Amino acid sequence: MIRISRRAALGIGTTFATGIGARCLFAQANPIRGPITLVVPFAAGGATDIVSRLVAKRLSELIGQSVIVENVAGAGGITGATRIARGAPDGSVLLMGTVSTHAINPLMAAKPPYDPLSDFTPVSLVAVVPNVIVVSQKTPAKDIQGLIAWLKTEPGKHTYGSSGNGTPPHLSGELFKSMAGVSMTHVPYRGGGPAMTDLVGGQIPILFDVLSGAAGFIRDSAVRALGITTKVRSPSFPDLPTVAEQGLANYETYTWNAVFAPPGMPEAMSRYLSARFKEAVDDAEIQKRLRELSADPIGSTPEQLTEQVKSEMAKWRPVIESVGLKQN
Repeated sequence: MIRISRRAALGIGTTFATGIGARCLFAQANPIRGPITLVVPFAAGGATDIVSRLVAKRLSELIGQSVIVENVAGAGGITGATRIARGAPDGSVLLMGTVSTHAINPLMAAKPPYDPLSDFTPVSLVAVVPNVIVVSQKTPAKDIQGLIAWLKTEPGKHTYGSSGNGTPPHLSGELFKSMAGVSMTHVPYRGGGPAMTDLVGGQIPILFDVLSGAAGFIRDSAVRALGITTKVRSPSFPDLPTVAEQGLANYETYTWNAVFAPPGMPEAMSRYLSARFKEAVDDAEIQKRLRELSADPIGSTPEQLTEQVKSEMAKWRPVIESVGLKQN
């Protein structure tokens, strides 16, 4: 299984295009005519929307064309993604996809409305956002091993919250249960905000959340963070150990943002866009802003994005099946 970590990300730029030097790509004439609409398949104001607007603004400056962000929310991201899967491959419309649109949702659907691989042209992985395990100040656990011991002492008695059924934090919780050999009941919320409110209030003892959403509460000591879910620590919280460091060596989950185009886009156009998105993500100010959101800037080749989607599908398929989230 192929995963892109922070260490791997450092090497992405050196192998940016197969058989084509980065300088040649950067010098390539813009093959896109007219404005670009970057579809965000979620409501405005969320992490994906914020990342998209940051990158779109810089991309517009680089290519000298308008890049308009349009929110097309619905069905957990499926509505917006389906629009791109059926769009024209002329560069006029792109998608800011996520692990939900390109792994979790297709795996959960009885009849997926699109194939995450064949119905899109991969462009670039933009950023990776870790998840985090946090507990209320009333919960006795101080670290991951303490949490596991507490849960094993009272199996099935305790609950954990997430931003909803089938979301990356929910599946992160189920993967944790499986790998740690513990039992706890999932409490789905309509978003990370309501779940965090109940965690702070002590209504639930444990929450699996996206780091960008939990960061402020962690810094204010409103909740206690036990572990980052990526393989290496987050620059936003360098003193917070990973779950893997604390005994679950192969535990790794995160969310990500990646750009996809409609199927059939000419290779010259997809590689031009990939180069431009990487250049945008490499911008010092964009990197600073993304890291303030606890997002790790990446920038990748189309091939690396394809492998990312494949690896996510391979990882989450057995989890979804074991939890019974596959729709009939």
